[in-house]
Amino acid sequence: MPHHALEIALTRPLTSVELRHAAQTWPLAANHDTTRLIALASGKTPERAAHRLRRRLTAQLPIDVITTHYPDAHGQVLLNVAFPPSIHTALKRNARHAGLTPDRYLRQALHRTLAEHDNREAHRLDDAVRQLLAHTTPAHLLSAVGHALTWPQKGPEL
Repeated sequence: MPHHALEIALTRPLTSVELRHAAQTWPLAANHDTTRLIALASGKTPERAAHRLRRRLTAQLPIDVITTHYPDAHGQVLLNVAFPPSIHTALKRNARHAGLTPDRYLRQALHRTLAEHDNREAHRLDDAVRQLLAHTTPAHLLSAVGHALTWPQKGPEL
């Protein structure tokens, strides 16, 4: 049976005791602030492996999301989320009204939301470039962008 590398995002950092206790149940590797863990889980599919991991660790860890650590052949990452019963009921109802399965409904909603985010980000960047071009030439702006990209820097502040 294949093994799948799964990342566990936690709702809060773990104490050293919690991490040690969970690692006795399942071998885990933690990031520096114990808000994310990596585990190897066997399963015929990544979905089954994530489901098995969640079932085994939910009582011991404040699990938020489990994802596959590596994208599949199509560049997709599995997202395993456990919804509260009220959200799950609403999701099933909305999916039924849309004539879709809950999984397909959620996938479409997620794709739509990500596309809207990309669109907003593209418009924000267009506006920022226009503002910069109002005060300089395209050649100077291009030179400044090239210079900025060659220097190490922090990622964007979210």
